[in-house]
Amino acid sequence: MDEQRRNPEHDPLALNRRRFIAYFSSIGLGATLMPGAMLAVAQEAPQITLGMVDEAARIAGLNLPPDAEKRIADQLSRKGGLPDNFRALRDLKLGNDTPPAIVFNPVLPGSKPPVDRKTFKWSKPNVAKPKTDEDLAFLPVTHLARLIEKREIKSTDLAKLYLERLKKYDPVLHCVVTLTEELALKQAAQADAEIAAGRYRGPLHGIPWGAKDLLAVKGYKTTFGASPYKDQVIDVDSTVFTKLTEAGAVLLAKLTLGALAQGDRWFGGQTKSPWDPANPNNGSSGSSAGPSASTAAGLVGFAIGTETRGSIMSPSSRCGNTGLRPTFGRVSRFGAMALSWTMDKIGAICRSAEDCALVLKAICGPDGKDGHIVPAPFDWDAGRDVRKLRVGYVKADYEGDIPDDARNPDRIQRLRENRKFAQDAFAAIKSLGVTLVPIELPKAGSGDMDFILTVEAAAAFDELIRSDKLDLMSADPERSSWVGSFRLHRFVPAVEYIQANRARYRLMQEFGKVFDGIDLFLGSSLGVTNMTGHPELSLPSGFDAKGQPLSLRFTGKLFGEEDMLLLAMAYQGKTDWHKKRPKL
Repeated sequence: MDEQRRNPEHDPLALNRRRFIAYFSSIGLGATLMPGAMLAVAQEAPQITLGMVDEAARIAGLNLPPDAEKRIADQLSRKGGLPDNFRALRDLKLGNDTPPAIVFNPVLPGSKPPVDRKTFKWSKPNVAKPKTDEDLAFLPVTHLARLIEKREIKSTDLAKLYLERLKKYDPVLHCVVTLTEELALKQAAQADAEIAAGRYRGPLHGIPWGAKDLLAVKGYKTTFGASPYKDQVIDVDSTVFTKLTEAGAVLLAKLTLGALAQGDRWFGGQTKSPWDPANPNNGSSGSSAGPSASTAAGLVGFAIGTETRGSIMSPSSRCGNTGLRPTFGRVSRFGAMALSWTMDKIGAICRSAEDCALVLKAICGPDGKDGHIVPAPFDWDAGRDVRKLRVGYVKADYEGDIPDDARNPDRIQRLRENRKFAQDAFAAIKSLGVTLVPIELPKAGSGDMDFILTVEAAAAFDELIRSDKLDLMSADPERSSWVGSFRLHRFVPAVEYIQANRARYRLMQEFGKVFDGIDLFLGSSLGVTNMTGHPELSLPSGFDAKGQPLSLRFTGKLFGEEDMLLLAMAYQGKTDWHKKRPKL
């Protein structure tokens, strides 16, 4: 140890300092700015100097008089001061599974969650068993459920079919982390026995599904898609897994996610979209990469994804699925990887809108383990009159010419192409008889407060950031930008984090006004609604000139999933985009 201390090449403190300065130099802050109080604490410097305090004050945007800087330096150097507090907190090893005591509630004062109508009526379509396994594999949950309920197919046979397809197409799509074959066959056999005995649990009974591999299942790895966790086993069952098991669903596989829930690259490679997977640039998007690719390819009946800032919407759009991001606080995150405690949401990725309704009904509600849950009921009535909906739209999204741009004609062509599909979708929705209301969205955006996500993520993975394992994610195939982002956002002052959340409250107030007089609106405000907690739905609406799926988005009021899904179900009754299949 003494030899290592004498040799700067092996001195861990010196090595950390060099890495630290090199990183901040690379992002343009310069080495001279950063050896302040925070760096000194990281190096366990014996003395906090006036220069360190001055540099730290510059980071925080403060102009301190010399006497104030001296008092702060003295207080920071004093035994039992803040640095000792910080070290004591780090020694607790809070890990990823300990939430903060601060709870985010998207419901503003004076507003109330919906009243429970105790309604659950699904369509129960009249369907015959397809002639081929290929046709069977692509059926929506509503159809599979009817076939199982009528005992025209067995859950065990369906599970075996999907397991075979997962094994066949995973080498193409790279969408599976772990097959849960033994568990699946056991659950399917149990479902068959119960149904044969007349104990039918409901529309998910016997339906095979796939879980994003940040949901814990006892006895199986939960890898977070990242090299540092690729052998991790969490000895709890996530609430979502428990609730789906209670509904009789059959878990087939733990599916891929971009490393630590970002993008579509994980430690096993890049997950591909089933639409032209041979194209090296055609990843499935993320981070719910595996759930989206496998659902679109007919490898599972449905899948569970998560979203913090687009991780259900983006891959659902890319792969041509119907994806639902519920209201924040609808679904318990217990047993799921935490990225941002105030933004993480769990939702369904399916082949139809009503499928999403059936899955949400099964997984929503309190569990006594996630303190962010709002006890709001989810009702579903497939026969409800869609014409009673008031649907907002932004005129500029559907009207007016797109001007030429000689510098970027391909972009203009894409915009015009997308406008044409948007106008077609608008016409189809108008034909449903809903009331269409022009609206304007608030000009305020979420950009200046986006660091809320990464500050919380830096706290969630603080032990990783302080270890030598974080750099494992820097190399191929992950190449995760989390590495630099985590380190950078460790330096956001706590006061600025609080200020950003105060600005977030104002954003919630402004965005809440959008829904005065409407039930939902056509379109997306992805960054804002992931901050405010509003739900969003993505559904297929066509294909571009290259044969890639296009999507239509609906944004709902808080706990307004039923309205979004009702309109989507009616739209899908008028169109057949959601029935299109990729050719693998």
